[in-house]
Amino acid sequence: ITRRKFKPLPQILMELTPAQKQKLYNDVLAVTRTLDWTDAAQLIALVMGNATLLKRVHTAIINYTSMELRAEVRNR
Repeated sequence: ITRRKFKPLPQILMELTPAQKQKLYNDVLAVTRTLDWTDAAQLIALVMGNATLLKRVHTAIINYTSMELRAEVRNR
């Protein structure tokens, strides 16, 4: 049995290629497109303040990681 090396999700995201980052950006933008925000801090506050929206962004990131990168995501 071989074990895969564990990497935290933030590390995986930091190691994405520019093309992969663009694809993930597009996936998350599809969720946040209707929001009216002026900077990243405001966008983060809007997402963090709305449980439904936060769940949708989280799902977009997990789906991207699972489908595009074929990574197994485990919540701990």
